[in-house]
Order: sequence, then C-alpha cells, then structure tokens
Amino acid sequence: MTTLPPVATTPEIDSLLQQKTVVAFGVSGGKDSIAGLIATHRYLNSIGFTGPRLAVHADLGSVEWDQSLFKCQEAAEKLGWEMDVTTRQAGGMMERWLSRWSNNTQRYTDLSCVQLILPWSTPSMRFCTSELKVAVIRSRLKKLYPDYNIVNATGIRREESSSRAKMPIAKHDPQTARRGFEGYQWNPIIEWSVGEVWGAIASEGLDPHEAYTRFNMSRVSCRWCIMSSGPDLYNATLDPAGHELYRQMVDLEIDSTFAFQSNKWLGDVNQTLLSSETKDRLELAKAAAARRKVLEAGIPNHLRFEKQWPTCIPSLQEASLLAEIRIEVAAGIGLN
Repeated sequence: MTTLPPVATTPEIDSLLQQKTVVAFGVSGGKDSIAGLIATHRYLNSIGFTGPRLAVHADLGSVEWDQSLFKCQEAAEKLGWEMDVTTRQAGGMMERWLSRWSNNTQRYTDLSCVQLILPWSTPSMRFCTSELKVAVIRSRLKKLYPDYNIVNATGIRREESSSRAKMPIAKHDPQTARRGFEGYQWNPIIEWSVGEVWGAIASEGLDPHEAYTRFNMSRVSCRWCIMSSGPDLYNATLDPAGHELYRQMVDLEIDSTFAFQSNKWLGDVNQTLLSSETKDRLELAKAAAARRKVLEAGIPNHLRFEKQWPTCIPSLQEASLLAEIRIEVAAGIGLN
C-alpha cells in the first residue's frame, strides 16, 4: 500500500480518538474531501480507532454535479465507512437564493432596509456553507450520535487560499458539544499539497470526479460557485446537464440586477446558452444595476445599515431623498 503523508492532529483530537467518539468526514465528491477521507481512514486504522466512522454528504440540490454523490458513495464503500446524505428541509442552494431574494425584496418594500440586498452568497457571507452544509451536518450528527463525542473532519487545505492558510488544525465546536460530550472540528490534511491529494486518491485506485477529467475544472463544489475562477465558470457551462440551472441563475441575476460574482455576470460566461430575449434582458439588468449603484451611493452614511440600525430619525429632506432613490431603484426591478 502506498504510504501517504502524515495527517495533522492535536493532543485534543488524539485524546478524543481514544474515547467514545464518532469520526464524521464531510465529503463533497471533490478531490480534497476524498483524499481527506482516505488519509483519515488510514490514520484511524494506525491508532486502532474502534468507534463509528461516517462519511457525510450535504446535498445542495440542483447546483450539485451529477457525479458528486456517486463519488462520495464510491469512496465510502471502498474504505468501509457508513455513508449518510443530509439535505436542508427548505430546499437546496438554488431554492435558498430564490427565497433570499423574495425575502429581501419584501424587506425593501417594508422599509426594513434602505439599500437593496443581493440574493447571492458572497466570500464574506457564505451562508451557502454555514446553512446548507455545516448546520445540517451538525444537526444530523447530534441526532445520530446523542451519546458520543463528535469529531467532524473536512478536507480543508492551507494551500487553497489565504484565508484557509490561517485556519487551525482543529478547534472546539460548541455547537456539536453536549453535556458530557465534546465536539471538535478537524482538518487532517490541512498541510497537504495538491499533488499529495491526487496521490492519495490514486493509491486507492479511485478515478477523479469527471468534472476534473471531462470538464477541466480546478475545483469541485457547486457547478457555479461564488468562489469559482473565470475558467471554472466557463468550463462548468460545457456540461449539458447544467444548462437548465445556468439559465435559472442568469434569470435571477436579471430579476435582481445583482451579478453572481460582484461585478462579474454569470450571464456573460457563455451567452451561446441564452436566448436573444434573455441577452436583451441581461443588458437592461446591467444598466439598472449601474443606476442602482449611483443612486444608493447618494444615501448619507448615517442612514445606512449598521449595528442597532436605525440609529436616527431621518430629517424631512433626508426622507425625501430616500423616497426618490427607492422609487427609482424599485422601478428597476419591477417593485411597486
């Protein structure tokens, strides 16, 4: 058997692994989660761990690549781990974006906010991960293992990004801890390189997800991710199975006048998949977005959202200004 690089661990993790503990590994089907599952499996074997091992896949619905769940199940079966699939009861990622937009327009109509709020998750506001993955997995683990310590592992690596470079090997997770039982998050391959990741997958005779091999993706998460590079955004459009979702996401860009990635419109990625009518609507949405930004830039800073907002009562002149801005912004998205 091929020798793998060592996993990263801490005294707290090693102590828990000698107790009544379940080790759960979050798998997406992407290379890091599959390699992390393999590395964790080998490490647990090496220390004689006898507790439950659970591979958990948080299914995000229509935004998932078709092969993702299969790759998770394939790896779990190969290693002899139990497999569990969790879903958000209110729907997947696309449903969350749509409901967020509906709620945000209602908030704007109700004067609960002075600026229109985008439907999409962002790098600084990743409710896509916190709500649809972390929260549902935590809830599932506490339900399945009420009288176990919980070690919830992931395939996060420091090499991936500057923010992940600062992440710890492990940390206490109070939201999975219960009276008498601890909860920890663990990143066992956090120090690994991408080459070591591919080596681990090959060592078990597993083929990579087709998104890498067939569509040349550099990472696998959602088909179109708020963190995706330009080439990945385009390459994802090459899979015909995702075309309906692509058009649905572009429609939400148009309806909301918010680009999927800040100033980068998903509708510009592959316009050959759009009708002439949709392309015309997209250009109108871009114009409305530009006008919205100009208008909202004129809102006085002390009236913008901050902690404990609202912090003051607008003057009559400020209220008139807000009314003028809101009327034009609302008209840009068809709100009364």
